[in-house]
Amino acid sequence: MLQTFDERNRDLLVNIDGVLQHRDEARISPFDSAVQGGDAVWEGLRLYDGRIFKLTEHLDRLRSSALALAFADLPTHDTLRHELRRTLEANGMRDGVHVRLTLTRGVKITSGMDPRLNQSGPTLIVLAEHKAPVYGARPITLVTSSLRRFPPDCLDPKIHHANLLQSILAKLEANHAGADDALMLDVRGFVAETNATHVFLVQDGEVLTSRLVACPEGITRATVLELCRAHGVPCAERDLSTTEVYRADEVFCTGTMGELVAVSHVDGRPIGAGEKGPVTTRLQALYRELVRTTGEPIV
Repeated sequence: MLQTFDERNRDLLVNIDGVLQHRDEARISPFDSAVQGGDAVWEGLRLYDGRIFKLTEHLDRLRSSALALAFADLPTHDTLRHELRRTLEANGMRDGVHVRLTLTRGVKITSGMDPRLNQSGPTLIVLAEHKAPVYGARPITLVTSSLRRFPPDCLDPKIHHANLLQSILAKLEANHAGADDALMLDVRGFVAETNATHVFLVQDGEVLTSRLVACPEGITRATVLELCRAHGVPCAERDLSTTEVYRADEVFCTGTMGELVAVSHVDGRPIGAGEKGPVTTRLQALYRELVRTTGEPIV
């Protein structure tokens, strides 16, 4: 599942604070808060036939995260849309594109973690790449990580921040175990998410996913629940243990970068028949139809 270089991205233009620069020349300051302490928020967006799926929801979440971190002088949604459009048009992009939209606290007057050292406003980075959904067609495998996702009283997962060390450490465990991704639990031992995606189970035709206790407010997650309700698929949000994962009929993961992907094995144990199941197949089709027919025109 390791991503590979796409030759179409060799001469990408990256947008940093409104300036379009070749990927090999694009730079941010060593005094920027993202470099100094991972002090930034971000969103992953996907472009389908000139439209970004659920753009307003993504921009709302970016703003919510930035407000929680007390960022100053936040760009408006209209400004963000303008810079997204400029970046995509400059790169000649229309479809099959993933955009990482990052807002840092900005450049500090001297190194240090005190936010009062940030006196020039935030840094905006728009990085758009030609990138297919990262998981491909085949089901993936998971292994349970030894790391636990933080509860809100440690670090609120509703802040979609760019300090991803917890996820990276879990991904290292998955790599070492020969799995595609890591299943992460909360401090109580219930399923939170993976290192990169939300997790859904299917049991007796009902779609189940974790409560928003130790996982972020996923936009793809919310879309899947909306699709279930709209198409008569029973669904619920509740605490889920690893025992329920092991005995599930189906397991699948969701996220903007990977869309919906089936899980065949967890901790070496086959899930159901060890292949993509009928509920996952149906929801994949419904999701793909939705993202191909809706979204905000941007280019």
